[in-house]
This record gives sequence, C-alpha cells and structure tokens, in this order.
Amino acid sequence: MSDLVAPNRAAPAPPRLRSVTGRWVVAAAILGSAVVVLDASVVNIAVPRIGSSLGDDVADLQWVVGGYTLALASLILVGGALGDRLGRRTVFIWGSVGFALASLLCSVASSMEMLVAGRVVQGIAGALITPGSLALISATIDRRDHGVAIGVWAGLIGVIEAVGPIVGGWLTELAGWRSVFLINVPFAVAVAVVSVRYLPESRDADARPLDLPGVATAVAGLGALTYGFIGGRGWISLLGVALLGLFAWIQMRGDHPLLPPALFTSRVFTAANLVTAAVYAGLGGVYFLLPLELQVVVGYSPLEAGLATVPITGIMLVSSASAGRWAQRHGARIPMILGPALAACGAVLLTGIGSRATYLSGVFPGTVMLGVGLAVFVAPLTGAVFAAVSATDSGIASGVNNAVARTAQLLAVAALPGLAGISGARLTDGTEFGSGFRIALLICGALLLAGGVIAAMLMPRGVSTYVVTSEVGLLT
Repeated sequence: MSDLVAPNRAAPAPPRLRSVTGRWVVAAAILGSAVVVLDASVVNIAVPRIGSSLGDDVADLQWVVGGYTLALASLILVGGALGDRLGRRTVFIWGSVGFALASLLCSVASSMEMLVAGRVVQGIAGALITPGSLALISATIDRRDHGVAIGVWAGLIGVIEAVGPIVGGWLTELAGWRSVFLINVPFAVAVAVVSVRYLPESRDADARPLDLPGVATAVAGLGALTYGFIGGRGWISLLGVALLGLFAWIQMRGDHPLLPPALFTSRVFTAANLVTAAVYAGLGGVYFLLPLELQVVVGYSPLEAGLATVPITGIMLVSSASAGRWAQRHGARIPMILGPALAACGAVLLTGIGSRATYLSGVFPGTVMLGVGLAVFVAPLTGAVFAAVSATDSGIASGVNNAVARTAQLLAVAALPGLAGISGARLTDGTEFGSGFRIALLICGALLLAGGVIAAMLMPRGVSTYVVTSEVGLLT
C-alpha cells in the first residue's frame, strides 16, 4: 500500500479591512477601547456625586480615580505580554468579561471600600483590553490596510472621548452616579460576544517569558508610593521609591525585562518619555480637580461640568492630525516645546475659576488654551516615540509610553491634593477646596511647562515623526 502524503497547505491570507472578518476585528478593537476610554471620562465627572453618596473626603475620591489608574498603569505592559503568549483574542475576551463584572460591582457598591475594590478590578481588566485593541488590528488585518484601520480606530475613539464628559454628566444627572458604571456592562459583554464569534486567535511563537519579579516590584512600588502620597505617610512613600529602584535594577539585570532598557539608548525615546511624564502629571491633576471645582465651588450640575470641558477634547479632535503632519515635515521638537507651554497657560487661566466667575470669563479661556496646547503637542509626541524605535519594537515602545503617561497621572492625583492642602478637605467646604484648587492648578501649570523645558533641552532638532491621526485616548 502506498504512503499517503498530506498536501502542503498555505496559511490563510490575512483578511482585508473590507472583508467581514476585517470589519469585525476593527469593530471589536473600537468597542474594547471605547469601554475603557468612556469609563475614565465619565467617572471623573461623576466623582463629586460619588462623594456626596459614599463619603465626601477628598482622599477617598483620590482612591476612586487612583485605584483604577494604579492597576492599569502597573499592569498594562503585562497585559500586552500575556496577549503575545496566551493569545491576543483570549486575553481580550478575559479583559472584556472582567470589565463587565467589575463595572457591575462598582454600580452596586454600598461603601467607598467596595467601590475602590471594584475600580482596582476594572483597572486590571482594562490592562488586558488596552494593549490588545491595536495588537489585534496589527496581528490580524492585512498590512496593506493597517493605516486605514488604525485611522478609523483612532478617529472614532477620539469622538468617543470628546462626548464622554457629556455622557457622564447626562447619566449622572438623569440616573445617578451608579449609571456611569452600569452602562459599561452591555458594551463590555458585546465586546466579548463579538470577539468569541468573529475574531481569529493570534499569538507570538517567540514571546518572551513573563518578568514576574519585575511585575511584582512595579505593582508594589507604585502601590506603596500611591498609598503614601494619599495617606500622607512619608515612610511608605520612601518604601515605594525603594521598590521602584529595585524594579529598575531587575530590568537592567534580567534576561527578559518587562521594560527593555535597550529602548532608552535612543535619546529621542528617552526625551519623549521624560516629556510625557511631566506633561501627563500636569494633565492628571487638571482632569481630576477641574470637575470637582466646577461642581463643588461654582455649583455646576454634572451635565454642565461635562459640557464645560468639551473644548479641550474638541480642539484636539479637530487639530491633532494637522499637528502630526506638520511635525512629520518639520520635526517634533518645536511642537513639543510650544504645546506644553500653551497648555501651562491654560492651567494658569483655570485658576481664575471661582464661585462668581462666569463660564466665558473663568472657564472657557483656560479650556481653549489647554486644548490648543494639547492639539499642538500630543500627535508629534506620539509620532516621535514611534519614529525613535525600529518597527519590531513599535508595540512595546507604545506600551511603555502609555504606561509612563498613566503612571504620571496616577502620582499626580495621589500627590497634588496633599501638596495643595486639600487632601483632608470635605466637599461641603467650597472655600477651602477652591483655595487649594488654585494652588494645585499652579503646580499643574509648572509641570506642563517643565515638559516643554525638557523638550527644549533634550529633543534633537529635526527629529522625524510618523503621522498620528489621533491620540486623544491617551489622556484617559
């Protein structure tokens, strides 16, 4: 009997964007990112009402925002690594289901401790979703359609972020703060269902082993630093610094580092991440404190507070692509200096908000200036990050920059109220909070300006960039 030889079968060609599979892949990536982006923007608007319901201590509200950001910032690189090893579709589904369950827990929270626990689980789930969104597009869609697919993803995520504060304000006013968490559930479930039904699995056969000591020291270090800042416990903050130092040592000595030190041999990559740390620390403070000031001191409703911040994301949405194209032709250095300086002016203008200030005199000029500054800055920054590394390192480079931005926001939310003297303030005391708000916004302005100074000192002239259609989602 003759041997039977199975014919060689070529691997199926990657789907084009116009195919049924291609469209579902992009739809799932957009829905997944939208859940994470929308949650961050709507919760910021709902924070004052959460305080009125579960406890109006500013430190508690820092944990509502900081607990989520802590988990997301410390685990976002882990989420990407798990997707590479275990399957991007699988990890994306885990994240979606986890986000739905955590959001349900937040919506029924009967105490601040229960809510913060739910927010931490949300952050863990978000760390599984966030890196998977673009990774699914990159690993699945035909390379000829990558630019269009990413452009569609970025444009729609920008729109979602722009309307997020309005949605958050409307929901909080109409149905209470619990609704801003409950609305996540059907969307997250839809992401999981679409992923199970339509997404092909993909993984990296050469994925590196997970850096468990690096993960442990990063989570413990950021956790201790955040707890020390919010609680005013200096020795715990020092412990956090020591643990982060140990994390850096592990990354330099390890065979499979979570944060590859080789990336930082690029002067542009290092400079861009230092600028990111300064600028997003300033933004983290603004985005946390501004909705509180508008509702606690000025007396805005949640919907009015959401509408008040629309110029920031609206200007970014309209203008970011033009800034990215300009930077591709002329280099990223000038917009990375000018943008943070303009944003710093916006933060200083926002210090004029008070109980007697009108929207046009107290709020609008600062939000417009902040939006213009970010529109000038964000796309060139992200383009410079991608241009500073090889194509094979673009995924990890983007993840590192995202983690730096979120870590900076986390530490700003944890530290600023204490520095401004309002960490123990009550939301019922508008006078005390308003005074601390002005001090905190001046610090935010200084951080934003420091980002521009760092760019002036460290960014080489004529640095080329890639065009980035939109990076509004990085703000959340």
